[in-house]
Amino acid sequence: MRIELIDESAYGTQMNEIVMPTLAKCCESGWMDPARGRALSETVADGKLHYLCYDAKRFDALNVTGAVAQFRGAVVISHGFTEFAVKYSELIWYFLLAGYSVCVLEHRGHGYSPHDVADPSLVWIDDYHRYVADLTVFAQTIGRRFAGNHPLHLFAHSMGGGIGLAVMEQYPSLFDRAVLSCPMLAPQTGMPNWIARGYSTVMCSVGLGKRVVAGHGGFPATFDMDGYQGACAQRVRWYYEQRVGDRHYHTFSPTYGWVRESLRLSRAVLSKASYTRLETPVLMFQAGKDMWVRNDVENRFVNLATQEGCDLRLIRFDSSVHEIFSMPNSVLKPYLHDVFDFFEKPMLAVLGDEDM
Repeated sequence: MRIELIDESAYGTQMNEIVMPTLAKCCESGWMDPARGRALSETVADGKLHYLCYDAKRFDALNVTGAVAQFRGAVVISHGFTEFAVKYSELIWYFLLAGYSVCVLEHRGHGYSPHDVADPSLVWIDDYHRYVADLTVFAQTIGRRFAGNHPLHLFAHSMGGGIGLAVMEQYPSLFDRAVLSCPMLAPQTGMPNWIARGYSTVMCSVGLGKRVVAGHGGFPATFDMDGYQGACAQRVRWYYEQRVGDRHYHTFSPTYGWVRESLRLSRAVLSKASYTRLETPVLMFQAGKDMWVRNDVENRFVNLATQEGCDLRLIRFDSSVHEIFSMPNSVLKPYLHDVFDFFEKPMLAVLGDEDM
């Protein structure tokens, strides 16, 4: 099957006039009760978690390409820090074209899920186990419903990759395969992480866990490419346009509580007792110009996990920024080629300017 990439020169037009209206016709917007358990405190606000799911069979009925794709199962997307479901619309489009239904849970504190702090630009979580438990329940119920008797895969980026890895270490048979794109195995904090861990813990202990981390600010009022140098400007601008008109998408900065829990998550997934439980085949992507997660920790994890017999492979894109899916088609094309090749053989050809 061939999948044509969106033309960068007409990106906004194609996304707004073709992709988004089509996706809306096969989308299910729903709400899920948060996971409960003795290990989770009750210190967060009430409210259900929001998700968007896209049905591949309904998509095929729209006759987008003139051909019906073979149904291949479902992909659960676990998004990154400050992200939201709609941001992944282009990737969702490609998955649907390839025959996959797609299910995206908006993690707590993101999108339309409960936020727990008044400032829409801040992200706070009381316990990282809440992220893990919620994604587990979502995959076991909503994801499995959309997959049916076919494979259920995971596509996880950044923070969502750390969460997804924790899920797979606890539930080794939940996903058939998993792509971890620049996963947050250890965040970049601007200081040694052991210092950041201690400092954030102290700030939380004195009641400042919901305060913005020093040096960070609110949602930007104007568009710029800061942090995206080298990415496709049209893609990055489209992401910003989705955010600017909806305060639910204004998440932008970490709180001390989030930093503390991100580092606790990092310690948990990197422990030998956890990664030796990993059974899911994993394809990990790494960006050479990543400024948000630590590549050295990814490399160390891959070496240790593979020595223990884990089915894990790393592909590095030297010229890419953190969000590889935001890069120009010249990078996005081989990236998607690797994703589809991993999820399903025989390989799906991904078209950009020429055939693969």
